[in-house]
Amino acid sequence: MSHWQQREGGGFFAIWLLRTVSLGLGRRVARLLLWPIALYFFLRRANERAASRLYLARVLGRDVTHRDVFHHIHMFAATLLDRMFFLARGERDFQVEVEGLPALDRWIDARRGVLLLGSHQGSFEALRALGQRRPDVPLRVVLDKQKTPALTTLLEALAPEVGAAVIDASLGGTSVALAMAEGAAEGGMVALLADRGHRLEASRTVPFIGTPASFPVGPWLLASALKIPVVLCFGIYLGGNRYRLIFEAFSDGIDIARANRAEALDAIVGRYAARIEHYCRVYPFNWFNFYDFWQEMDGAHAQAAATPPVQHADA
Repeated sequence: MSHWQQREGGGFFAIWLLRTVSLGLGRRVARLLLWPIALYFFLRRANERAASRLYLARVLGRDVTHRDVFHHIHMFAATLLDRMFFLARGERDFQVEVEGLPALDRWIDARRGVLLLGSHQGSFEALRALGQRRPDVPLRVVLDKQKTPALTTLLEALAPEVGAAVIDASLGGTSVALAMAEGAAEGGMVALLADRGHRLEASRTVPFIGTPASFPVGPWLLASALKIPVVLCFGIYLGGNRYRLIFEAFSDGIDIARANRAEALDAIVGRYAARIEHYCRVYPFNWFNFYDFWQEMDGAHAQAAATPPVQHADA
């Protein structure tokens, strides 16, 4: 299985500077900075550029231009910037549409606890809008703080109460499972992303946008252990200051028996992958897994990716 292993873009100073300028001058001015920043990464990060091109060709079903790839990177940069504003100011700078909230409210009101499973599509930070609309229900998010230490530190500085509620995935499976169980026992929501695996993590291979791809099974084993309802959530970025927060009921409770574990996991992971594929096709530029997701980047692709496409008209 391939893994997300790219280094964090920028350092503490660069991200601190962006945060200071953004919150000091406002979102409209800060968004102007996204163009040179996105162009820098477009020219400098060959592997991410190649992964974007391969994904877009697959989901769009046509030849991919440099403009397409740049737009993909710029969309990612925009959602990253907006994380700062969601944390610092909540949803007041945004228009957030919410779909499928009754499916979630049903379980929230039952006080059983709810597991929210998302993917690296759009902005998971848009969930903060839900927290403001249901302040009576605690929200805990599972994140690996070791993957992006500079960004994590600065974002937590914007909202200490949010940082305190984060469950650090880097602490290990037992600690994470206990923290998630504690959050569920309080009748709260526990949220995590389920489309990226870590090194040595077990996975299942299921159809995804035309070709089998590997997805981690850890989130589903945790769901089976917690025995709480599972709701899929997607914070789709629509451009400008608009987001669409979508909730879909997935299961009243995952039960994976040991006797047919492989088959059960294939069915569950396959259903999850099918829903991600649906939103990839509807909102293709919202998928932000900039690595070799299908393990299809060979030497030729790597060589082509290594040449910055500065001479192309679309760039």
